[in-house]
Amino acid sequence: MEEIKIVDTTLRDGNTSLWAHNMTTGMMHPVLRHMDQAGFDAMEFFVAGRFKKVIREQLDNPWEWVRYGQREIKNTQLRYHGGLTGGFILSPLCIPRLLLKLVIGYGINMTRLSDPWNDYDELKGEVEELRGMGMTSVVNLIYSISPRHTDAYYARKAREAAAMKPYRLCFKDVAGMLTPDRAYTLAKLILENVGDVPVEFHCHCNNGLAPFNVLEVVKAGIRIVHTAIPPLANGSAQPSVFNVVNNLRALGYQPLVNEKLLAPVEEHLRRCAKEAGLPIGAPREYDQGWYRHQVPGGMISNLRHQLKMLGKEDKMADVLEEIVQVRAELGYPIMVTPFAQFVGSQAAINIMTGERYKEVTDQVIQFALGLWGKEGAQYMDKEVKAKILDRKRAREMESFQIPNTPLEEVRSQYGGPKISDEELIMRYYAGPEFVDALKTAPPRKEYLDARTPIVKLVEQLASNKDLGQVYIKRGDVSISFRRSIGAES
Repeated sequence: MEEIKIVDTTLRDGNTSLWAHNMTTGMMHPVLRHMDQAGFDAMEFFVAGRFKKVIREQLDNPWEWVRYGQREIKNTQLRYHGGLTGGFILSPLCIPRLLLKLVIGYGINMTRLSDPWNDYDELKGEVEELRGMGMTSVVNLIYSISPRHTDAYYARKAREAAAMKPYRLCFKDVAGMLTPDRAYTLAKLILENVGDVPVEFHCHCNNGLAPFNVLEVVKAGIRIVHTAIPPLANGSAQPSVFNVVNNLRALGYQPLVNEKLLAPVEEHLRRCAKEAGLPIGAPREYDQGWYRHQVPGGMISNLRHQLKMLGKEDKMADVLEEIVQVRAELGYPIMVTPFAQFVGSQAAINIMTGERYKEVTDQVIQFALGLWGKEGAQYMDKEVKAKILDRKRAREMESFQIPNTPLEEVRSQYGGPKISDEELIMRYYAGPEFVDALKTAPPRKEYLDARTPIVKLVEQLASNKDLGQVYIKRGDVSISFRRSIGAES
């Protein structure tokens, strides 16, 4: 039987797509040892997007997440997600360089990264710099649908990506737009054009077809696929590892993971979801309308929420239709971060103001100026581009360059030479006042693993000074303890 390797995305993309980074360190660390024993080829684990969210809203230190991974994961390759560029802000490069240096120092020396245009001339220098820093790259080839994204396009892009000699290439369906037939055709086409570079497959379940698409790309020859563990599978995340593994075995393949060891992980995460009021990923029905706007699932829910806050939720259908038009006028950017957000925000503004491009975001002006990739300026509708750039703000930004601020200058802005590198990163992404608040925050909430040995359970309960008496009973076995009056621990 042919072997199929499994890359786990639960703690990174599952957490991002379904829980919006709301998994806390206290929820995460009890499952690590179970996951480490299951035989995953790799586990996607950390992303810079955690900093702002978890520090500001959860009063949690993202570096603790990394330290738990370093300590608990002994058998499985941990991955970072992202590179030196990307996101929504054109930041000075000294910040992501420092961040990656720290991540590599914790032993996470592999990343999966993209150029949102699939522009490998732009990405080549970044991959080489990462290699020099000690970071191995898995390079994404992102799927999209437009008049520009033809078979010839994907064959050419596969060759360009493979020419960089990355560790692997990843065929990525970020919006869940592939159909089984298209998945099989493009998987074979990509494999025919990458030489000996291994190919992974990463997909989202937004449109209900991802579990089928995984099987089709395996039939076409891809031997590494991405899955997640429920409840952080399905929905807008990756297919369930349990479903994929069972289906692969039914087709005569040998998936290299022992999913039975993941049962306590699912049990623990479902309990966390129930206690914290977080969503449970579920299979979705097929929606043909998705192929018009191509908006990622997590972005649609956020867009609907923003319109509701403005009292304009009834405009959702209009905004989605405007997204179709704006995307075409901007030259069919791939609906992936940050372009999906650029297109969606501009479409919403067009609808809210009642006049198309009367008001324009700074990011769309930068896009038209080519600051987010040369294709942004090259393929735009000429009349729309002229309208966007015919304003004072655009003229002010014509000479804009990505800041090349020295690290020590950034450090002086965020606390001076005495702050550590880890604190500097937190202050830059989350804001100094929120990092200061983190220092005086109460201890984080811990979530006990359902399979924790009883001795460890008692130890953890005993360490809670707020408990005076505990009584535990299961079946014929009971345990009780009482804190002595005046006891300090």
